[in-house]
Amino acid sequence: MRVLNYLELEDQLERSGIGTSTAHQRAALADTEHVVETSPWNGGSPLSAAGRRLLGDRFFREYDLAHCNVIGPGSVAVARHARRNSIPLVLHAHVTAEDFAESFRFSSQVTGPLRRYLRWFYSQADLVLVPSEYTRSNIEAYPVDAPIRQLTNGVDAERLEGHEDLRAEYRDRYDIDGMSVFTVGSVFERKGLTTFCELAQATDYDFTWFGHVDEGPHASPVVEEWTRDPPENATFTGWVEDIRGGYGAGDVFLLPTKDENQGIVVLEAMSCGKAVVLSDIPVFREFYTDGEDCLMCSSFEEYVEALDRLAANPDLRERLGENAKETAAEHSIERVARELEDAYRSVTAGADAGPE
Repeated sequence: MRVLNYLELEDQLERSGIGTSTAHQRAALADTEHVVETSPWNGGSPLSAAGRRLLGDRFFREYDLAHCNVIGPGSVAVARHARRNSIPLVLHAHVTAEDFAESFRFSSQVTGPLRRYLRWFYSQADLVLVPSEYTRSNIEAYPVDAPIRQLTNGVDAERLEGHEDLRAEYRDRYDIDGMSVFTVGSVFERKGLTTFCELAQATDYDFTWFGHVDEGPHASPVVEEWTRDPPENATFTGWVEDIRGGYGAGDVFLLPTKDENQGIVVLEAMSCGKAVVLSDIPVFREFYTDGEDCLMCSSFEEYVEALDRLAANPDLRERLGENAKETAAEHSIERVARELEDAYRSVTAGADAGPE
């Protein structure tokens, strides 16, 4: 089967969680018999496709199933083309109104219109894929009128191999000493930026955020304020070319996020055997167990206590990290391949793609 696995604005999104999830899908599909197309446009771009159409050629490439990962105009065009030509359409719900809030300037003000748009967009699908049951509950409430199936974003453990070898280099580069508290990913208030910085102010540990900091008119004022004048023991590295260095340099992965659809960076930290401290929110309770493969916190005081416990007890850090590696292994690329294959079969066969 020829599968279109489409990531609109791929150049801009390849560093994001959506980009990473799409890369995991493509890695999973590489070990199947499917032929994967990554662009719907005949010639590779809408402009080239338009030129070919003027010459009597096709605008869209040929494919047997369309799988779109974002929600923009290119994805809308693919969805319409698929519906018009009775091609099975899979839409991946990486974007939700809840996840979009507190990400960019004014993003929280547009969640109402965004929710209505997502209801319309996702309802066109023959199947909507969601990273978690938490995401399912959100889009069901919009409501989305399409079958929904949960599929893990997965983690590419192979891509992270060798992170230990970069530990000394990255700790030296960012002047990290002692037990390092760190996180990975683009800097958003939704991901707990203020809590991250206030915890740095309240403790003596080195805090490092490995990830891109947005600039320009769309950047959040909160992000601008904290990254322009961070606490003395907090470092914002900006984009890191080899993120293995971040996972190698850090000791305790901290993500006090307010909302996630799954959180690939958590799985990556776990795959690297790191002790993980998370906000106690439904999506994390769905996948992880407090005290077994992570520590979950519901208040500022609990975060401080968790970090102090881990600093005082290296054996606890090691135990949580080993258990976390086992949890991450349950979200392998091989599992993504199996679940994608099953989802595609259900759509092409016209079977019920709802929960089993």
